Amino acid sequence: MGEEEEEEVSVTALHHPNSGNDDQSLEFDIYPLSSYYFGSKDAVPSKDLTLVDRVLRMKSNYAASGIRTCVEAVLLVELFKHPHLLLLQIRNSIYKLPGGRLRPGESDTDGLKRKLARKLSVNEDGDGSEWEVGECLGMWWRPDFETLMYPFIPPNVKKPKECTKVFLVKLPESRKFIVPKNMRVLAVPLCQVHENHKTYGQIISGVPQLLSKFSFNMIES
Repeated sequence: MGEEEEEEVSVTALHHPNSGNDDQSLEFDIYPLSSYYFGSKDAVPSKDLTLVDRVLRMKSNYAASGIRTCVEAVLLVELFKHPHLLLLQIRNSIYKLPGGRLRPGESDTDGLKRKLARKLSVNEDGDGSEWEVGECLGMWWRPDFETLMYPFIPPNVKKPKECTKVFLVKLPESRKFIVPKNMRVLAVPLCQVHENHKTYGQIISGVPQLLSKFSFNMIES
């Protein structure tokens, strides 16, 4: 009986929310939406008019460069005392996390900073030093050009066609977001995004689960 009790205590300590020494690193400050300014700049030309165009472009790029690697950012703001996720809306029906495809040989962090500068900054040619890229929250894989993405590589897939990595990016207390005219920035509550695959797709709807280990400090205005 004594051994069983000791084992049960050790397991409890392992899973207790206050156990361990890295709890502080999981705290995350979120600032009010009202602390940020949103402006516009010239539109970014769309590479694909239809889904067929996108598939053809992916096949061409894969033939030339191999697997496509994308990086995307999770940006959070506070509104009504609840975390809200910043999303880009394109053509009224497509929602995306800010980010995009890496260049050959480009690191995840450098590529994400470059994409954030292009989509959300005044100076598109800057070094991206104003963006604080944190940990990778998860990775998603596309087995084939036309299939859905999975948070794992299916066992029958030897050569996935795309890998998307999602990173947590910490926002400063205040900043300007300058967005292409053909896109809109939306602040969507995590409770609305959660498991809402039909509206937001697999990756975005899975973000709340990826964030569940963090403790958010809502810094109200």
